[in-house]
Amino acid sequence: MAIKLFIVDDHYMVIEGIHSLLQHEKNIEWMGHATNGASCLAFLKTNSPDVILMDINLPDISGIDLCKEVKEKYPGIYILGLSTFNQQSFIEKMLASGASGYILKNATREELVEGIETVAKGKEFLSFDAAIALRKPDIANNRPIITRREKEILELIADGMTNNEIAQKLFISSTTVDTHRKNLLAKFESKNIASLIKTAMQMNMI
Repeated sequence: MAIKLFIVDDHYMVIEGIHSLLQHEKNIEWMGHATNGASCLAFLKTNSPDVILMDINLPDISGIDLCKEVKEKYPGIYILGLSTFNQQSFIEKMLASGASGYILKNATREELVEGIETVAKGKEFLSFDAAIALRKPDIANNRPIITRREKEILELIADGMTNNEIAQKLFISSTTVDTHRKNLLAKFESKNIASLIKTAMQMNMI
């Protein structure tokens, strides 16, 4: 039986690229895609893929948190982390959240197919670059995982903008901005905004 594959990524070029790479693979059945965590969870309520290719950087939730949630609700689904990031901490956190493997977006078609087939058998798979990254000491090992929206707000805070100014710029409520601000303080273990910005700069995140 063909492996039922689903992909979660917010870049259509990535989705189309992977789809074109795999469309002639008789052993892989393409089930579709989601561009965020919410639509992924909605899809899984009525569908059961064997393997999910999951980007770790999504607009509404980090792929690491989504991976954990999916594995808690649907333990039989295998997840293969998909990313441009090969930092050791990202790979370790994704695996710790229940992923069966990790593959970089620069992987070859052969490597991608091997990864999908390997995790579908219940085994772990790391792409070549990811395996090398795990062997290296990671100087940014304590970098928190933040969503794209949180990064956007972090950069605007660093620019000195207030909650109301950020809310107007991003067309969201100031309450939502404040929630993101509090989440950022917690994730960076910072007591105030000055400390948050300093820490984020040290980690080269702004």
